[in-house]
Formats: sequence, C-alpha cells, structure tokens
Amino acid sequence: DAGSSVEEMEFNWDEYLEDTGAIAAPHGSFKHVDTSLQNGFAPGMKLEVAVKSDQNTYWVATIITTCGQLLLLRYDGYGEDRKADFWCDILTADLHPIGWCQQNKKILKVPEGIKDKIPDQEEFLQRVLKGACSAPANLLEGLHRGKNPLDLIAPGSRLELQNIRDSLEAWIVTVVENVGGRLKLRYEGLEDSDKFDQWLFYLDPFLHQVGWAAQHGYSLQPPLAIRSLRSEADWQEILKKVKEEEEESSVPTDLFKDKPVIGVHSFSEGMKLEAVDPMAPFVICPATVLKVYNDKYFMIEIDDLRPERAPSQRYVCHVNSAGIFPVQWSLKNGLHLSPPPGYPGQDFDWADYLKQCGAEAAPQSCFPSLTSDHGFKENMKLEAVNPIDPEEVCIATVTKLKDSYLWLQLEGSKKPIPECIVSVESMNIFPVGWCETNGYQLRPPRKAIVNKQKKIAVVQPEKQILSSRTVHDGLKNQELNSSDSVVINGKYCCPKIYFNHRCFSGPYLNKGRIAELPQSVGPGNCVLVLKEVLTLLINAAYKPSRVLRELQLDEEAAWHGHGETLKAKYKGKSYRATVEVVRTADRVADFCRKTCIKLECCPNLFGPQMVLDKCSENCSVLTKTKYTHYYGKRKNKRIGRPPGGHSNLEVAMKKPNKRRKRRKHFFVHKKKRSSTSVDNTPAGSPQGSGAEEEDDQDESELSHSLAQDRDKRKRKLRTFSFSDDENKPPSPKDIKMEVAEKLQLDSNPLEWSVADVVRFLKSTDCAPLARIFLDQEIDGQALLLLTLPTVQECMDLKLGPAIKLCHHIERVKLAFYQQFAN
Repeated sequence: DAGSSVEEMEFNWDEYLEDTGAIAAPHGSFKHVDTSLQNGFAPGMKLEVAVKSDQNTYWVATIITTCGQLLLLRYDGYGEDRKADFWCDILTADLHPIGWCQQNKKILKVPEGIKDKIPDQEEFLQRVLKGACSAPANLLEGLHRGKNPLDLIAPGSRLELQNIRDSLEAWIVTVVENVGGRLKLRYEGLEDSDKFDQWLFYLDPFLHQVGWAAQHGYSLQPPLAIRSLRSEADWQEILKKVKEEEEESSVPTDLFKDKPVIGVHSFSEGMKLEAVDPMAPFVICPATVLKVYNDKYFMIEIDDLRPERAPSQRYVCHVNSAGIFPVQWSLKNGLHLSPPPGYPGQDFDWADYLKQCGAEAAPQSCFPSLTSDHGFKENMKLEAVNPIDPEEVCIATVTKLKDSYLWLQLEGSKKPIPECIVSVESMNIFPVGWCETNGYQLRPPRKAIVNKQKKIAVVQPEKQILSSRTVHDGLKNQELNSSDSVVINGKYCCPKIYFNHRCFSGPYLNKGRIAELPQSVGPGNCVLVLKEVLTLLINAAYKPSRVLRELQLDEEAAWHGHGETLKAKYKGKSYRATVEVVRTADRVADFCRKTCIKLECCPNLFGPQMVLDKCSENCSVLTKTKYTHYYGKRKNKRIGRPPGGHSNLEVAMKKPNKRRKRRKHFFVHKKKRSSTSVDNTPAGSPQGSGAEEEDDQDESELSHSLAQDRDKRKRKLRTFSFSDDENKPPSPKDIKMEVAEKLQLDSNPLEWSVADVVRFLKSTDCAPLARIFLDQEIDGQALLLLTLPTVQECMDLKLGPAIKLCHHIERVKLAFYQQFAN
C-alpha cells in the first residue's frame, strides 16, 4: 500500500538499531556471504608485474590486499615499507602468474627504487620464490580475468538442481536473477511461468554445474510436479537444446569449489528422530527415515498418524542437513515437541511412541555435533528470507538460541508468521546491510521508526556505488597509488579484517577477551565492517568507555571518512561517541594501523594483513609498561574547540580510597526522550539512572595499576616540559594573588584565533604555557570553556600553574561578559 512504500524508502538500519537498542549480528557469522565475496586472490600470493617506470621490464610483487577486481601490490624487496604500495586493476594492468616472463622471454629487472638493496637478482628471486604461492593463471588471463566469481553466474546461465523429493534425480534450471549469490532459478522448459521458481544460494549442496548428474550416475528428469506439463518428446528436445548450448551458458566448475562437502551418513530406514519441517519451519516434530538412497542421501517424513492423512511432508536429507535432531533433543533443551497429527493426547512421550511404532531411535552418532561458537546472541538483528514467501527478505531478530540454531522473529513480512527455526549455517540469513548492498528490497517493520528531526543531525554516508565499467573508464594508467580512493563492486569494498591474536594488546585491551574475538570480520561495506571491528575492540577492553573515549572523533583533525555513533557499556552505564571510520578500501589498512597506535597496541593487532608466524613489529617482547619505549607516546589529549555534541567520556582516574566531588562538566544525565525528540545527548554521556555519578571505587581499583603506568609514561615522554619551579607544589605566596587591574579587550575573544590566544598568554606570567595552547590549537572559543578541572586533566598541570592559568582565563571571561556579551 501507499503508506508502506513511504516507510520502505525512509528505513535506515543505523537509526533502527539505535532506536531499538539492538546490535547487528557480526559479519563473520555469515560464512556463505564471506565466501561469496572472495575473488580468488589472497594476500601473500605473488605475481609478475610490469614496472611502472619501464613497461618493457617486469618484477615480482606480492598481493597485500584485495578489493573486488583491484589488488594492492608491493614489489618484492621493499620489505615492510608501505610507501611504494600501489593499486592495480586486474582487467587493465599488465599482470601475470609467476614464471610467465621466463616462458615468454620477457625481462625480470629490479625496480630503480630498490636496486641498491638487491645486489644479486638471481639469488634474491630464488630465495623469495621458494615455496611461494602464485596468483592463479586463469584469473589473470582469458575470459575470466578480473571477474568476481559471482559475476560468472549471469541471468541465462544454466545449472543442475537435485530434486528434494527424490535426490537420485536432477533437472536443468536457468538463472533468472542473481542477487549477491542468491539465485532465482527456473526449471528449463518453463520459460513463460514463474510458478515453480525457487530461490537458492549458489553454494547450496543440491545445486551443481551442468553435467554433474551424468558424472555421478544420477538421472536427468524433470520433477514430478512439472513433468505432466510437457510431453516426453518435448523434454527430450529441451535436453538436446541444453547440450548444444552448454558451452555458452555453462558456469565454471571451480565456482563450486567452496561448497560444503557432503559426508557419509549412518541412518537406516525406520529410524525415528526429531525434525523441523522445511515447509513450515516453526515447530519441531517426530519424523521417520523413510528411505535410504545411498551412503550420502536419505529421505525423512514428518510423522502423521491420521487415517485420512494429507500428502505427507517428505524431503531428502544428508548428514549435514539442518533441522534434524536426535530423539529427546527438544526435551533436553526445554523446547516444545509437537505431537504427530492424530496422536492421542497432548503429552507426547518418546518411550511410549517408539514402543507403539515398534521403531528405534536414531543414535546420537548419526547426527553432526552442534556448536554454540557462532557469534550470534539474543536480540541481535540481521536480514533473513521469509520461508513462506522466499521473494521476501525481512528484518529479523534473534529471540532464542539453542546450540547451532536460532529462533528468528521476522518483522515486516506481508503476512505475520511465527518465529522461524534456522541453522546458524543457513544460507537464507544475511548480515545487516546485505540487501542495500545488493540492490534488493528489504522488508522494513510495519511501523518503521523514523525520526524526522533526528535525521537532520545524522550524517549519512555518501552513496558511492559505481559500476565496474565506470571505474575502468576512470583509470587512465594501469596502476593506482595506494592513496587513491576507489569504490568498486557496489559497496562491498572493504577487505577482510584479521584479528592477530598473538600481537601485543596494549594497556587498554584485555588479552583474554581479544583471544575470544573471531579470526576475521568482513569483507563487506567499509563503514559496517569497521564499525563492527571497533565495537568488538570496545567490548574487549578492561574499560569499554575508556577505549570509546580514545577512539572518539577529533574534529580538528583532517577529515577522511564518516562519523559513526558507537556505544559502550560499563558498570550498568551506557556511553556513546562519534567515531570516524573510512569509507573506501584504499584507506582501510592505514586506518587500522593508526587506530592500533591510538590504543597503544601493536600496529598489526588488527588489519587486512594476517600475521602468520612472527609479527613484523617484534611485539612479542613488549609488556604493558614497556610499550612506549618501542612506539613512543601517543599524541596528547587535545582540547581545541570542543566539537558540537562531543565530550570526554569519563572523568580523570581517581586515586584509590579517596572520594571526589562530582564533576557535572563531564557527565550529562540523559533525559528520557520520546521517539520524536531531538537527541541532544553529548557524545560519550552515560545513559540511564545515576549517570552523573563518577565511576565507583571498584572501577578505580580495577584500573589503578594501569593509570599509574600511564601517568609515568606521560611524565617521561611529554612533548613539552616545564621547569622545576613551574611544577613544584604552590606555596602560600604563589596562591595569594592580588586582584589584577581590570582587563580591557580590544576584540571579542570569541573571534580570537589560536595565534591571538598565544599572544595574550605571552603577555602574562603564564607565558611558558603558551606552547601548550599552540600545540593543542586552542582558539578563543575553546579558551572561554576551560575550567580548572579541565586544565589539570588535559594539560597535565599541577595545581600551582593551573591556578595561575585559570586566573587569567577568568579575567578574559569577565571582560568578555562586561564588554561583548550583550
């Protein structure tokens, strides 16, 4: 209807997650999506590349990162030096597999930039190529060059689909539509009818390349449901036509190399088990192994005891099929088992039922082991296919988890349906943003939560969806500098981000929690992937609120990305702040490295490169107190002009066993707001009751030792220093200051530049402190906002110099109010 179309256009995942207080399921939990984004190239592979300065010569390069059909390369010999990294477009650049130059009598020659580092070219090549993995030749040459594997499944491509009602049969299907690897398939011979169309992900174990049935001894027959629609002669004619056009419509075999391997099962006919009906995946019912075809496939039937039973629900399974469980699984997990239709009474008992049927339960060994190590948690949001109407992909909420299974509540479906039972490995669930990325309509909630006023204040990412052709046309040269901004392949432009668990985790991050993080996140939308990575890091901190503060956006810095609101929870309080993330793949590696340095951990702790053996930073020798000896002090906290709506997340660290007064400057209590109110909460403000209170004594004790280490490092490595006279405790003589002569200002301090502030300070007895204001770029507006607590915390000043400084700041404030406030 007209109303719902308006809601669909305005639905925004970020706003929806914020309004519902939910979080997105991690991208790394959707392995089929991860696999679909691989382009066949991997970091560490080597290839031969034309040297930029001399196109007639080539040199060996290593892949650093992949992004669609773009490769970030580094010539061998540069070691860990990233300055010479460059981007290449596979379609246009002169790239070849290892050994190509020798076969084609081309010259391998060391580039000029590293000539002095490689005195013996032959010895160097022999060393670096020993055991090296070459980039696949078929992806660098020929028809498949530069193509994402998914692009090869174009509309009109043909595949073979096993019949779920009889797995020993298969029939030809044509791809009608390809949405990010999710294929709309139509049986060959039904070109004019969509009644029997099916949606399957291309990695589905029942989907194969043309010719699979003949190779494995399966018959090629149209399913019974459509067989009567044409004569036998017609079906044979269709088969003949398919074989004639096989070459032009076939899909490469290697596209299916990542499909799950079907193992050998040990089920026997007549065994009983529990099963989810795939036609109505809302309940778990008793079921029977009806038929065993071979060591890979068997058929189960949902039990129905009624004399006038309807056509039974039966379908083909294999050992890894989702939704089949041992007898008593529901009982052990506190779940309801629906008795078979026609069963006397509602209290179903498996022992009585097995005795009544004269059957045995399938032993536990028949079933694959279930795991709870998947990353999903209750209340997480994702996108899921509606099992009743596979055309629909809806917003879904995880309402319950049991082993490897999720209970999903779908929102926005045309017809309300009960909670669906879905395997965590299902290929019908997708991460937040998947539909938008692939240009498919996501069904929003019936009453989309849209805050018109709030949308004005939310900075939305620029939509940079460029076609591959647009990018190619814009590449005048065959190589791109690593700093060039390129968005390709829709929004899926972020490479996989690895967590290198062996690397030094620094003073803020809990090494034990870091070890529990997934091996990688992504690839995917840059903003979403990096937001997920930062959220995982925040949650892995000793004090999540502190890490959030370290990551908080500094508006005075150069703007390279997009502001995202991140949240942290600590001791029952919620914190939020705006954090800058980059939007394009070429900036991801540098962003990760700089973020690591901000958090005082190894620069390789996370990023697009996996640390296999030894970290290039030699971080294994570091401890939390030795960190700054190797990496130097991170930049001092800046004061500058406080960005609108931003504030520090927490107060200065408390000394143990001493109570301090509240500082309302730092904590602002968040009032309960309606859905239509503008969110004016300062970034980093705690949400909820008691938010104005400082962290309690337990919090202080938890991080006291870390605070001492940081204080020592600050004193040792400050970028500015003061004389002993400036830092010694103030004497009564110092503190007892006479009221100075009334200050007369020639200009409004609100309009003062940093230079004006520095000039003013140099005219006072706080002249030595002017260098801090210059370093931290404090202008007039920032000067008027400074208070004694702020000065002490952010400038590392002792009480004497701080009081002196604040005396002059108060003089400026007084003069401002008297001369310019009106």
